[in-house]
Amino acid sequence: MNPHTADIKVRFSDVDFAQIVYYPRFYHYFHVAFEELFERRLGLQYSQVMMEQNIGYPSVHTECDYRSPLRFGDVVRMEVTCSRLGTKSVTLHYRGTRIGDGVLSVDGKVTTACVDMRNFTARPIPPEHRTMFEAMAE
Repeated sequence: MNPHTADIKVRFSDVDFAQIVYYPRFYHYFHVAFEELFERRLGLQYSQVMMEQNIGYPSVHTECDYRSPLRFGDVVRMEVTCSRLGTKSVTLHYRGTRIGDGVLSVDGKVTTACVDMRNFTARPIPPEHRTMFEAMAE
């Protein structure tokens, strides 16, 4: 297994009145890690994947367990692995640990469908994307 990692700093705008990360922001962190995956592994901006390759990966199912709060100024290391790879969809597993003490803060999965952005219909995952996801298999 060759996981992808992305370090994300918790910004002021990410926290709520309780002074911890507002739970939907974790899904934003997942997507930041997802976008960086294409940059680091394929040398492509995710915008290029969408606009030049006409491929998108909209979320179709999500699940998440919140383990330990993150606060303004913390840095979370998001580790991404592939827990399931289908013909037209992929499930990525996101584990976020707080840098500094290594405490697991969030554990989630996001299933995305591979779609043709011209007509928003399901399509097979392209070979180069499939190879990238296979390298991250759990």
